[in-house]
Amino acid sequence: MIKRDGKHRILILGVSGFIGNGIYKELCSYFKTYGTYRTSKKQYEKNHQFFQFNFEEDDIYEILDIVKPTIIISALRGDFSKQVILHQHLSEYVFSKKIKIIYLSSANVFDAYSKYPSYEDDKTLSNSIYGHLKIKIENMLQRLPKKYVAILRLPMVFGSQSPRILEILQNIKDKEPVEVFPNLVMNVTNDDKLTQQVHYIVNRNKSGIFHLGSTDLVHHDDFIKEMVEELTTIKAIYKQVYTTNDERYLAVLPKTNKLPKHLQIISSDIINELKLN
Repeated sequence: MIKRDGKHRILILGVSGFIGNGIYKELCSYFKTYGTYRTSKKQYEKNHQFFQFNFEEDDIYEILDIVKPTIIISALRGDFSKQVILHQHLSEYVFSKKIKIIYLSSANVFDAYSKYPSYEDDKTLSNSIYGHLKIKIENMLQRLPKKYVAILRLPMVFGSQSPRILEILQNIKDKEPVEVFPNLVMNVTNDDKLTQQVHYIVNRNKSGIFHLGSTDLVHHDDFIKEMVEELTTIKAIYKQVYTTNDERYLAVLPKTNKLPKHLQIISSDIINELKLN
């Protein structure tokens, strides 16, 4: 029997999503872990640790009052302007209760810099609406005392049940083309390694900015094609998408906040793990 750590009460916002659910499964045996889900499903309703919550309409304070979290993990998707308002409320709560927020951000906070990979202390700049949202929330959270905040910047996240892979496999089954970006140089991760990294950050009470991608870089088209070869024997049709004639980087590499060796990952590990699953 795994002993729970009484230290933390963790609230995961977006526990029904691919990443939020993976984090819940990783943490729930060790900590008192709660989650919010948006769409009603039997498996969520039966779990008394879960609260139905639509952040576009509902108030988070009621759930915060019930759970009294010591750590909030934000893994939400949805309306951008409402996300900003929610995170303003969360910032105020974190500051007043002197607790911690772990925010899942994205490599897209750097998508305006295409000539090289990005490191933790690099200035953020984005050309995309999604990147702008992530930057706005990052900046808001960085105004809090440093020890209250961990910002996790993620590259593309894969896993046997990830929406990205399920969509690719569905396209192949339907004989629809799979889009690949030959000039895109990126790094990647998977749900297993990411959830272990989150567990470590919670356990060790780490704060600051973390780049949680593979330590090596790959071309998008090479990685997707290699992955597809391992996942199915059906021949895939590829649609090559060129957004630029030059190589374009969208990669978040760690420099100042490196995690221990056993928590690092390389792109071939992700392919090998998919093969096993």
